[in-house]
Order: sequence, then C-alpha cells, then structure tokens
Amino acid sequence: MFDWEDDNDNFENHLNDDLAKFESQLATNSVGFFDSDRLEAIIDHYLMNGNYSKGELAAEIGTQQYPFNTLFQIRRAQAMSGLGKLKEALELLDAAEQIDSESMELYLTKATIFSQLRDSKRAVNFFRRALELADREEKDEIFLDLATELEQLKDFKGAVEVLEEAMRSNPKNEGALYELAFCFDQLGNNARAIQTYRRFLDDNPYSFTAWYNLGNTYSKEEKFNDAITAYEYCVAINDRFSPAYFNMGNAQLTIEQYKESIESFERCIEIDGDDPLTYCYLGEANEQLNNLTIAWDFYQKALSMSPTLAEAWLGLGIVKDLQGQPKESLHYIERALELEPNMDGYYHVYAGALENAELLPEAEEAYLACLTLDPENEDCFFDYVDFLLEHKVGEARTFVENYILKHQLFFSILPIIYLNWVAENQEGAKLVLVESLNKDPEKTKEVFIRYPELADVQELVNLTRS
Repeated sequence: MFDWEDDNDNFENHLNDDLAKFESQLATNSVGFFDSDRLEAIIDHYLMNGNYSKGELAAEIGTQQYPFNTLFQIRRAQAMSGLGKLKEALELLDAAEQIDSESMELYLTKATIFSQLRDSKRAVNFFRRALELADREEKDEIFLDLATELEQLKDFKGAVEVLEEAMRSNPKNEGALYELAFCFDQLGNNARAIQTYRRFLDDNPYSFTAWYNLGNTYSKEEKFNDAITAYEYCVAINDRFSPAYFNMGNAQLTIEQYKESIESFERCIEIDGDDPLTYCYLGEANEQLNNLTIAWDFYQKALSMSPTLAEAWLGLGIVKDLQGQPKESLHYIERALELEPNMDGYYHVYAGALENAELLPEAEEAYLACLTLDPENEDCFFDYVDFLLEHKVGEARTFVENYILKHQLFFSILPIIYLNWVAENQEGAKLVLVESLNKDPEKTKEVFIRYPELADVQELVNLTRS
C-alpha cells in the first residue's frame, strides 16, 4: 500500500526534516504548501506508526492542496478507518471513486473497511475489483484477503478457486498454500490437499513448511508412514523445527515405533526446553516399552509443570495398573476423569482397572459409560463383550444383538460368529461369517484376532480363502 519505503538513501533525512517542519507548522495552525510526494511520505509515516489522528490531519491538508489527487482522499479514509470512523471513510471513498474509478488502492481500502464491518459479501466484491487492477507483485496479499473473506462466508469451494489462482499466479506463494490446506480440511478433502502440497513441492522441494503440512495431512488420513517420511524431509531442511519432531513423534507412537518416538520427543525438549505435553508423550512411549519407572517419572514431570494435564494423570494410573496395583491406579484415573469427563477412552482405561481390582459392578458401569460417549469405540466394545463372557455369560448375546440393532456398526457383528461357534451352532457361525465376508472381507478376518481360538478352526479359516 505504501510506496515511500523504496525511495533513495536520503529519504530518511528528508522525511525527518519534513516531519519537523510539518509538526511545527501544525502547532501554529499555519501549514504551508508541500510537494505531493513529500506530503504523502509524511502521511504514510503516521499511518505506518499508528498515529491516525495526525495522519488524518495531514491527509486532509493533502486533499485541500491537491483536490483532484484521490490518493490523499484514500489516505484520509485509511486514517479514519484506523480511528474507527468507518462510515465517514466509506463516504469519502465513494466521492473519490467519482473522480477515479480505476484505483486499485481505493477498492482495496473499501474492501478492508467492509471486512472491519464484518460485511464479507461487500468485502469480497471490492477485493475482486482491486485484484483486477493490481500489478502482479500486489496480487499475493489480495488473493489471501479475498480467500479469508470467502472463508468467513463458509464458501470454502470459492476460497479454493481463488487460492489455486493465487498459486498459478505465484507458485511460491506459501501463504496461499497453507490457506488451501485449511480449506481442504474444512471440505474434508485431504486427498486434494496432498495432491496440492506434492505439486508445490515438485517446484519447491526445500520448503520445510510445505513438507510439514504434507505430513500433517497424511496424519489426518492415518497414513502415518507417509507422514513420518514428510516430517523427516522437513527436519532435514530445518533441523530446529520442533513442531515437525513433535508430530513425527506422535505418528511414530501411533504405529508402535516407540524408540523412534522417544528420539523425536527428546529432540523437541532439546530445541524448546521443558514442555508438559512432550513429557507426557515421553511417558506414554516408555510405558509401551514397559519402562514403567521412567514413564512414571515423565508423567510426574509433566504434572509438576501442568497439574491439570489429564493425560498425565491417566498415564500415572495406567502405570500403577501395569505394576499390578489396580486399586492404587484408580485415584489417578479418577482425577483424569474429573478433568476430562467426556473422554470415552478414559472410561475404557478406568473399566479395565476396576475389573483388575475386582470391582465388577463399577467396571461394568465404566464400560457402558465409554460406549455411551462413543458407540464406535471398537476396542471397548470387544473388551466389554469379553467382560460379559467372563462374568455374565448369559447376557453377552443379548447385549451384542441389541447393540447391532441400535448402532448398525459392522464390527459389532463379529462376536456373533464366536458366540454361535462356542454354542455349537457351527452352521450359524459359518452363515454369519460368509455374510460378513461379502460385506467387508478384511474387517471380517479380524474375528481371528479378536477370538484367536477360531483361528484353529480350519473350516472357518477356509471360508475366508474361498
């Protein structure tokens, strides 16, 4: 918006002299004639430094001395908008538009004011008009502003179109790239986001932030190996970019690369210093490796920094349970639930600890609380069915059949295969297995993981191979 920054080396000295002269005359209410360029520099100095009152005064003098130069009217409107006088600023710009209807900066200023007024529809209109008149080097920022207003209108498809045009105009426009990722995320189109990032990286392979965002998008798609590869490229380019190490550690933790995740989280600590969440994940990784004393210390360290970090309290409870002290674990898990009462996974952990502590009614209540919060919690569903088979075998089939009717979730059919088989209803087991295989062959084969004894039944295994 402001061009005076590119003047010659003597600009600053001239500006200081002009500012002193202008303020001296302003104090005596006798401002004399100024060259238009030098008066513009004075105004821009005030606006850039947030001194909108003096900027408005200087711009008003500019309009008096140069009544047909709309630049001073635009600058005055900009100063007014900084002072919150938005209606007056728009009236001034409307008058300026009668003189010059081909001013990019005029439309850009109007768009910005309508954005301040949260009138995104009009802001979009004027950003588009400014874009038509803008030089190539001015377009990057306007594309981003236009996309932001479209996002405010929840028109993410329109924003994508604008941002893709921005990328065509300037393939190095990383700001547009990140906004594209946001829009694709809102549209649930991660595949297209990945395609856009990869295309960008073909031309800009050393953009560590693009590799980072590609990794994040792969993570959303649960393509964790691809995500880790992208994060590795990111940190190869910038080995002090801690968010990539942190997200890489999470991806490694998810796919059970526990030693590697510890290395990633430790690198985060080296770069950023102590962080409670990173210590918590270091605790989880060590817990998975059965380094329970180390895990305990990391969870404690996390809580010393953030006493309300529910994940760390949960971790302490899990460690106690794994150490064969389920009753002692309950205090910690209950504290986690106090902090995060709507976390289904916490109830699942709680149910397991209660069951280990032989507090069976309370365990059943916790299993059901978990499944109420999230009926799609597959692991909890199977653990609860196992609980019923061990402690209330007569209720297991009724529960599963009611669950199937209520939630219509494919995985809930699998226990029926097992229940039929152990009830010596072999034909019923085979029939359900075949029906399931026709719907989802890969998911159906998980029945042999959930119920390993079925893997020894050759006639059932053979059905999955036909």
